[in-house]
Amino acid sequence: MKNIVSLLVLACSFQAMAQSNINDILAAGLNDAETFTTDYLGPASEGFMYSISNGWYNTADAKPLGGFEISIIGNMASFKNKEDKKAFELNTADYENLQFVDGSNSKLVSTALGDIEGVTVFVEDENGLFREEFELPSGLAAEDFNFVPSAFIQASVGIIKGTELKARFLPKINTDDFGMSMYGFGIQHEFTKHLPADKVLPIAISAVIGYTHLDASYDFTNTSIIAGQDQRLEIDMSTWVFQAVVSTRLPVINFYGGLGYLTGNSSTDVLGTYIVQSGPIRETYVDPFTIDKDASGMTANVGAKLKLGFFRLHADYAIAEFNTVSFGINFGFR
Repeated sequence: MKNIVSLLVLACSFQAMAQSNINDILAAGLNDAETFTTDYLGPASEGFMYSISNGWYNTADAKPLGGFEISIIGNMASFKNKEDKKAFELNTADYENLQFVDGSNSKLVSTALGDIEGVTVFVEDENGLFREEFELPSGLAAEDFNFVPSAFIQASVGIIKGTELKARFLPKINTDDFGMSMYGFGIQHEFTKHLPADKVLPIAISAVIGYTHLDASYDFTNTSIIAGQDQRLEIDMSTWVFQAVVSTRLPVINFYGGLGYLTGNSSTDVLGTYIVQSGPIRETYVDPFTIDKDASGMTANVGAKLKLGFFRLHADYAIAEFNTVSFGINFGFR
């Protein structure tokens, strides 16, 4: 993996597969390449879905009509101790052409999040006359990354009693070969606002629904990894979260917690023309395949928010398939 761009680990995941090298992977045949890439990229896509979905709230106390808050939020979904996300078992019985050089039938190999290096495989023709050996790619942990980050700007505004609308976005990031943008919408409704003793209750209870969408692309046409044209990876990712939230009602520092459910899907398209010029399989592929990944599971978090007039800070820790730390700087009124 080369040229890590501003800790955008999604780009790193793309580069890990593309530069490891796609010519080698496709040399094993289209079916084998798709099978391997599905298992290799899947955990990275899942980690991103958990990362971009966090940070929808920092209190259960919904803002009154006209109240607003603008936040800069960062999330880090950790996979440091997730060995099942950093490696997968490659069984040659599931492949048409791919074999281990050492004669093994099955062994653990790295995902895009892992750190297993030095695993060599080969493909050969039926007569054994043409043989191609290559090393399988490692992943982010080999580059000392143990988390999947995300960051965005989020705005919240109170509309009617107990109801708050939210929006988040990441402006389009473009480099010569990488692009990414993100947006999302959410709604929070506080049930305790409808109780007669609302003003004197020590806690607030709310429900939150949030939708997040991410688009990203990595163009490696100019890297000369494999002959062809318009070679790129494009990812389309969407998530929904449904959460129940409770928090204290204190003037300066408050504590909050939530319990909910996440569901999401990611689609990664391998696009362009690829002319495989090594190995026993010499083919030209156009838009070879698409990798789909779903994610779903319970989430629970606890956090704290410090309020100093117009300026606020918050941080929380979520327990889920990928445990996530979220932190934010907030500016608000009411």
